[in-house]
Amino acid sequence: MFKRYETVFKIGDQQGWAAKSWNDEDWKSGRFVVDGGRVFWSRTKIDILKAPESLHPYGLQLHAYGEYEVFWDGVLIGKNGNPGQEELLGPEGKMWATFSIPTHLTEAGEHLLALRSSLHSFPNHTRIEELDIAYYDDLLTDRLIESSYMHLFAGAFLIAAFYFLFLFLSDKKEYAMLIFSISCFLFFLLILAEFIKAYVPIHYSLHVVRLQVIGILMLGISFLIPFYFSMQFPFPKRKLLLIIYAGILLFIFLTKYDYFELTANNMALSMWLFSFGIAVFGGYRKMKGARLVLLALLLSVLISFVASFNKSLFGGFSLILLSMFYLLSLRIKEQRLAYETSLVQSTRLRLELLKKNIQPHFLMNTLTSLIDWVEESPKKGVLFIEALAKEFDLFNQIEDQTLIPIAQEIALCRAHIEVMTYRKEVNYFWEEEGIDPEQKIPPAILHTLLENGITHSLPLEDNSVKFKLVFESNSECRCFTFFTFAAGARQASEDRDEGTGLKYIKARLTESYHSNWDFTSEPTNHGWKNVLKIYS
Repeated sequence: MFKRYETVFKIGDQQGWAAKSWNDEDWKSGRFVVDGGRVFWSRTKIDILKAPESLHPYGLQLHAYGEYEVFWDGVLIGKNGNPGQEELLGPEGKMWATFSIPTHLTEAGEHLLALRSSLHSFPNHTRIEELDIAYYDDLLTDRLIESSYMHLFAGAFLIAAFYFLFLFLSDKKEYAMLIFSISCFLFFLLILAEFIKAYVPIHYSLHVVRLQVIGILMLGISFLIPFYFSMQFPFPKRKLLLIIYAGILLFIFLTKYDYFELTANNMALSMWLFSFGIAVFGGYRKMKGARLVLLALLLSVLISFVASFNKSLFGGFSLILLSMFYLLSLRIKEQRLAYETSLVQSTRLRLELLKKNIQPHFLMNTLTSLIDWVEESPKKGVLFIEALAKEFDLFNQIEDQTLIPIAQEIALCRAHIEVMTYRKEVNYFWEEEGIDPEQKIPPAILHTLLENGITHSLPLEDNSVKFKLVFESNSECRCFTFFTFAAGARQASEDRDEGTGLKYIKARLTESYHSNWDFTSEPTNHGWKNVLKIYS
């Protein structure tokens, strides 16, 4: 639609310099400094290649520092601020301004754009950053339409940022979710900072502040993306390399601080190279998701070849963030499958545990003992039946629950002790210390430890076995310690493998507390010690 020639400048102020026919051969080109807010002129020859349609005038859009008046072929067509009076009248105007060109001045052929300008701030920015000529309506609406789409795009990243922040708050060990949430939020702010110019007038003296904000956001995103990939694809000497990378980013940010676009470009390039290296390592180690990250990084490079810097920057970041989201979705899927597996395992083990208490040999031994007690002492036989019924009744109450009060668990243990006292004719004793009745635990955890203690222990010389439960808590965890005081417990227990009981305990703890628990079981001089810690 148009062809732009080199812009020439001259310090001074003569109204005749706006004329199309003025001879500007002695004017200077390139950058120079105009300090003190003095007025200077610039002249740019422009060829209009095609005349506009009738009733559809052309417009001129300028992205330039300073306050200025706009002349087209010697005719004043617009004003942006008060050139030469900035200090007196204060800042006016905006960095991006659009002007309508009269239709009779836009016939095909050579034309002249002249600006009468002043630069109270940034006196060395005597240049026109961008110049565009198109239909006036399109110039006004295209930027708003583009900004509206980008803001919808930014909204999606804002929602993702809050969603994964809440997921992190529910499980504070998932730092990958927190990093992804922060990355999405910074990208949301980056889009706002870039496109806010479409609807908020920004004076040229404040434009640098906006660029500084964009630079800081770029610095944060450029570090967080490789940091996130390093969490997903761990590599040797990870901390050292991340520190070196952070140093490189800071060097780029601080040494070229005034060259905003160059700094942003270099930080984006550094981010890409470091991320690509991490993804290659992940692909070499055949880590899940590494190939897709590599593909996203390569596509982001292709975008940079076919689009402008801004579009390739946002397009490339979007692809990379989507690949990060894919890795996170894989992780969430693995966690869900692990949880479902633990549920299946817990259900299976629970059934195994119930079956263990009603299996034929348990019933046979119990009924045999019951026959003896009925024949020898009918009154104790009745008590034996009542104890057995009580234990089965408690089992029926808790078998479908995930957590039960500790008092109910202790009642189950006492009922089992009563039954086993009649069966084995051994004096079993139960003690407890520091029990908080408000605490809850998965059902049959202590019952399983008690049963193991009875099965794998021999009575002391006085024909007794004692069990003791101690509860302690602090700001970090709740701790249940279960002691077995018996003879022969150590030797018997050292020989046993992890059986159904211990598998049941671990599956139940994983089901209720995920990985926030710790369980140890070890022999002592007096028998056996089990320690269960549940972290806050």
